[in-house]
Amino acid sequence: MTLALHTVNPAPGSKRPRKRVGRGLGSRGAYSGRGVKGQRARSGGRSGLQLKGLRNIMLKLPKQRGFNSLASKPAVLNLRTLTKVFGDGSTITPQILHTKGLVSDISHGVKILSVGDMTVRVTVKACQVSAAAKAKIEQAGGTVA
Repeated sequence: MTLALHTVNPAPGSKRPRKRVGRGLGSRGAYSGRGVKGQRARSGGRSGLQLKGLRNIMLKLPKQRGFNSLASKPAVLNLRTLTKVFGDGSTITPQILHTKGLVSDISHGVKILSVGDMTVRVTVKACQVSAAAKAKIEQAGGTVA
């Protein structure tokens, strides 16, 4: 049997049938689980935020204005860290940095900054590099591709 979208089913017992309330004599009595009278018993009654306190909290919280550019910034790494971790003649790519645990997310790229001194000769590929960091890497005998 092949695995396709139309052959996938939930685990037995993980889904329960929904309650069909208010559909005749055999289903959940006359009031259909809504109680007797009041705003909540009416159709369309009590919509929106259920708790007044929660509504007040949400109104008092500061709002995020404008374009949120935080999500698209690259992971940042310093030359000091690279000098400690990599030896002479190493190649540095975002995938290698991720496997060594130096950066957690490489989906938006990696940028190398010039904090610290570069004492080893490395080759940097597929990373953004600041101008000062590029100068330090090339001064140490490395290359930035």
